[in-house]
Amino acid sequence: MPENVKTRVRDAAKNRCGYCQSLQKYVLGVLEIEHIIPKASGGDDNEANLWLSCRLCNSYKGAQTKATDLINDRAVQLFNPRTQKWSQHFTWSEDGIYIIGLTPCGRATVLALQLNNIYAVTVRQAWTTVGWHPPQDDE
Repeated sequence: MPENVKTRVRDAAKNRCGYCQSLQKYVLGVLEIEHIIPKASGGDDNEANLWLSCRLCNSYKGAQTKATDLINDRAVQLFNPRTQKWSQHFTWSEDGIYIIGLTPCGRATVLALQLNNIYAVTVRQAWTTVGWHPPQDDE
């Protein structure tokens, strides 16, 4: 992948995972350029199909493009960080540690990508203690 494409994707994503919102400066390891629609599910390398993801979110996502919203028991598209606004589909718990899905897409994405897995929650607890989390801007 050309460096200029990587740079544009990083800039557009504000160096933040599109799913869990972790900032590059706090994540151990380089945020990955991920395929919103995975290649295994028919996606391509077009820049419009690329975004930043932490390794944990990207590994849980795998080749998924849909997941079930348990409230209405329907399969829905996973959150697309390039075309959808995070705050319309998710919010933070009052303590800033858990991601709460607000819409069918948000709820299904929280479960499918395991956004509240024990590792993420533990790290967010530490980040909130020092004032690094949750992000203060409306992404």
